[in-house]
Amino acid sequence: MIREISLEDRYTLEEGSVYLTGVQALVRLPLDQHRLDARNGLRTGTYISGYPGSPLGGYDLALQRIKGLLDQHDVVLQPGANEELAATSITGTQMLDLHPHQRFDGVVGLWYGKGPGVDRSGDAMKHGNFAGTSKHGAVVLPGRGP
Repeated sequence: MIREISLEDRYTLEEGSVYLTGVQALVRLPLDQHRLDARNGLRTGTYISGYPGSPLGGYDLALQRIKGLLDQHDVVLQPGANEELAATSITGTQMLDLHPHQRFDGVVGLWYGKGPGVDRSGDAMKHGNFAGTSKHGAVVLPGRGP
C-alpha cells in the first residue's frame, strides 16, 4: 500500500524517516518530547522563549506557522523582548516541584538567542542553573557562539 506524503509529515510522522533542516528539527523537538512523555504517562508541556532577532531567525516563524499542532502538544511560544527576559521566563517554568500545577507534571523550557544576548543573560542563566530543573522538567539552550 502506498501512503500519500505531505509536508506536515516532517512534524507528525512517528515511524520511518523524515528529512529536516536544522530549524525544522528544532521545531519537531518539543512535539517528539511531548509524544514520548505521553507514552510514558507524563503530562508535560513546552515553553519556548528567546529573542526574535537571533541567528535562529526563522525558528519562531516556523513555530508560528504550525500553531494548531503546537496547541495539540501543549507547546507555548512566547518571544521575549530580549534574551535576558526570555531566560528568566524559562527559569520560571521549572518551579513545578515547589508550586505544583494540576495540568502538568513537568515543563520543557527551550531558549534561543544570539551571542551578545548570552552575555546579557548570564545572571538569569546562572540563577536558573543553580536552581536546576523540576523532577519532570528540562531546559535546553541552543545558543550560538560568537
